[in-house]
This record gives sequence, C-alpha cells and structure tokens, in this order.
Amino acid sequence: MADIAVLDTPRLRLRPIVPGDAAFLLGLLNEPAFLRQIGDRGVRTQGDAERYIADGPAASYQRFGFGLLLIERKADGAAIGIAGLLKRAHLDDVDLGYALTASACGQGYAGEAARALLEQAREVHGLARLIAIVMPDNSASLRLLQRLGFAYERTLPAQQAQPTLHLYGIALPA
Repeated sequence: MADIAVLDTPRLRLRPIVPGDAAFLLGLLNEPAFLRQIGDRGVRTQGDAERYIADGPAASYQRFGFGLLLIERKADGAAIGIAGLLKRAHLDDVDLGYALTASACGQGYAGEAARALLEQAREVHGLARLIAIVMPDNSASLRLLQRLGFAYERTLPAQQAQPTLHLYGIALPA
C-alpha cells in the first residue's frame, strides 16, 4: 500500500482503510441514509466489503496517493464514517467525499474531517481546486459545503443508475 498519511484533528483521526475495516464498511454502506444520499455500492457481505476496500480505497492509494479514509473518534476509538479525496473517471477534478454513521451525524464531525482534507489537498497534494458532488435534496451536506466555501457550479444530469447530482467547487489558496 502507498504511504498514506494519517490526519489528526482535535476530535478525529482519519487513517487509511484496511481489510480489517470490512465489517464497519458493510454496515455503513448499507445504512438507509448512505443508500439514499450516496448510492448502493452492492456491498452485502463481508467478502463484498473486502473487495470494495481492495478495488476502491486501496487501489486509489496506489494510483493517486489519496483516497477514502476511515474516520475514528479519538475519545473512544470508534469508527464513525469515511471521508477522503476521490479521483472519479467521469469528473475532471478531485472530489471531496464523506459519509458518517447515523449516530455520528449532526455533531460537526463531517466538517472537521473535511477541513483537514482541504488542507491536505492543498499542502500535500498541491491541488488548486476541489469539487464535491451531492444529491440536490441532501440539505445537511449542502450547508456543510457552503460553510467550507464551496459554490454551486452545475447540475450533472442523471445517467443510467446515477441520479441527478449537483456539482460544487472550491479554489484552494496557494
């Protein structure tokens, strides 16, 4: 695996996702809010979750030097979500993505993780711009993106299994 930095914030640790995280991901990727707001990743078994890690985060670490990270709460070490920088084939820019367990929502964790990732994108990866894609009715995510300084740019039309999404962008200061 590529050497992926661990990010520490006051309350969180963001670290590379490893095969031992498969049980947590199996649960997160099947939570109703994840399925509704992000989409069905077809992960139904422990083996599916292990393949998801190998084909998703681990492959991204190798190819790009970044990817989804596991969010752990420092206070108790509990895994509470995922967040990271994603290079999607159908988008020109690197995408900021995040998802939390239902029990971790509404406590500022997504914003804390996202701010650490914005800093990493600029300082470590030298990115001048990031985007974020979001379902038009995901009001919590839309509010967070606006607080982080992202601005609406355009609507991505629905295609095959992908619903209509809004694309937001932010220029990262040099």
